[in-house]
Amino acid sequence: MENVNTVRLQETIDFIKNKLVAAPEVGIILGSGLGGLVDECEISLSLAYSEIPNFPVSTVKGHGGQLIFGKINGKEVVMLSGRFHYYEGYSMQEVTFPVRVMKGLGAKLLMVSNAAGGMNREFNVGDLMIIRDHINLFPEHPLRGRNDEHIGPRFPDMTEPYDQYFITKAKQIALRNQIKVHEGVYIGLQGPTFETKAEYKFLHVIGGDTVGMSTVPEVIVAIHAGMKVFGMSVVTDLGIREENNIITHEEVLEAAHKAAPLMAKIFKELLGEI
Repeated sequence: MENVNTVRLQETIDFIKNKLVAAPEVGIILGSGLGGLVDECEISLSLAYSEIPNFPVSTVKGHGGQLIFGKINGKEVVMLSGRFHYYEGYSMQEVTFPVRVMKGLGAKLLMVSNAAGGMNREFNVGDLMIIRDHINLFPEHPLRGRNDEHIGPRFPDMTEPYDQYFITKAKQIALRNQIKVHEGVYIGLQGPTFETKAEYKFLHVIGGDTVGMSTVPEVIVAIHAGMKVFGMSVVTDLGIREENNIITHEEVLEAAHKAAPLMAKIFKELLGEI
């Protein structure tokens, strides 16, 4: 088994390239409830996933289903409005396929966002966290299988998956705009259940500040492909809490929608400084 089907990948890239006005410099993946960045984009092309050869189709509420091309703050971008999750039944190759496509179209930087559960006691619902590092607890690895050296190395270095330059820039932008941001470690789990109290405690003990069901596979593949990465979480619920409140997907989306404009501002200004 190869971890990338290069024939299908090239077919998809060629199909999109024939419709493009300009090659994207940056790939952006929008998480649950964080589609507001689309409003900041001067759209030149929008493709439904169902139109694109070999593309999976999103099944989750709060996730769109469009590959969007255009300009944000003068930079050519490609945005995945609606990502794919391992818990939906997709293979890791399908989950990360859009990252390969973005790279093939010309993107050198991947910007990722997600809605996540907070485990750091300093975090509140609606807070933003710049991802400094991650812990991969998915049961499957997106690079498992035969490696194609033309696409990336067999053993990619993951010492600094989230680019320090962009982390520093993002913190400066947040400070300038008086936006409160944290910095921390994101843990990626399979889902689709939210975590138990004991799991939240365990995840915090091993070094996690936020936890979610996405992002990590996409980042691994981006690093394998030689891209730089910047990521942010919106804290949409708190796992370390005393009261016995129930977490619902609707509440997660509501918290994400409230924080989305602040994250969009950071992303937009960061694009202007690349």
